[in-house]
Amino acid sequence: MAKVFESTPALIWRAFCFIILATAAGVSWAAAPNASAPPELAQVGLPDAAKSREILAKFREAAIPGKYYLEFELHALPRRGEEKVYRGQIWGSHNDQGAITRVHLVDAAGVTQRWLLQNGLTAAAWGLVNRRPAPLGNASLLAPLLPGVDISAFDLLMPYLYWTDAGLPRLERVRGRPAFAYVFQSPPAFAQAHPEASTVRAYLDTQFNAMMQAERRGIDGRVLATLTLGELKKIDEQWMLKSVDFRNEVTHDKTRLLVTAAALNLDLGSVIFEPGRLADEIAAPRADLIKGFSP
Repeated sequence: MAKVFESTPALIWRAFCFIILATAAGVSWAAAPNASAPPELAQVGLPDAAKSREILAKFREAAIPGKYYLEFELHALPRRGEEKVYRGQIWGSHNDQGAITRVHLVDAAGVTQRWLLQNGLTAAAWGLVNRRPAPLGNASLLAPLLPGVDISAFDLLMPYLYWTDAGLPRLERVRGRPAFAYVFQSPPAFAQAHPEASTVRAYLDTQFNAMMQAERRGIDGRVLATLTLGELKKIDEQWMLKSVDFRNEVTHDKTRLLVTAAALNLDLGSVIFEPGRLADEIAAPRADLIKGFSP
């Protein structure tokens, strides 16, 4: 199996952060209604190195059970200019290596772009090149998936969660909730190739198994891009992410990803997750199996 992003060891956590799950019902990310800035949290009861690794391991293992199908929209929200909306589909499953995800996304010309993402310790990814499946290379890691869309494979795959240089977390507030703030330093070879992703700070909610925010920083420590968790939605007793924002902190452009429908516990087979079948057309599940997300 061809490896992707070869300069990064123990790479990809799982495809698409919008399938991150909360482990309990009734989760709300609303900020506390306080006009003044709250005081800094006391750094009491922080996890030691072993507990810190355990928290990360639990977060990496969270996943939608079984095979599933999602429909989503990408809303490109430039600081100046008109909003553009792109629509796509996801088919997801697990194999003996980890999560595997097939993504279809219609670009501005009406052409469906496709990717196959194999997650796990031995990660690989493929895309269509001249209508033929081809392994993706390291050079495309931080490139936008589509022109004008501030989302890259790096943003969606979150390889930093497997970087070995992870600083012990501190407690910080994110949208009024306490969170463990982890600092991930990129491996030297990766940092040299991508100085715009030298460090990532990720905030994990202390109560629920979900990441609330992540900040990608350059070698000077400046925040270059921010990922922020949005709304959650419960489908068939399964909590799922409904929205997430990706903000370019340099241009102030933003892309919002909205999950609009889902079908869970499907019988998809394994053929659609084979790299050689990426060019094949795939029909969506029956309409009665797909549940739309309310506005």
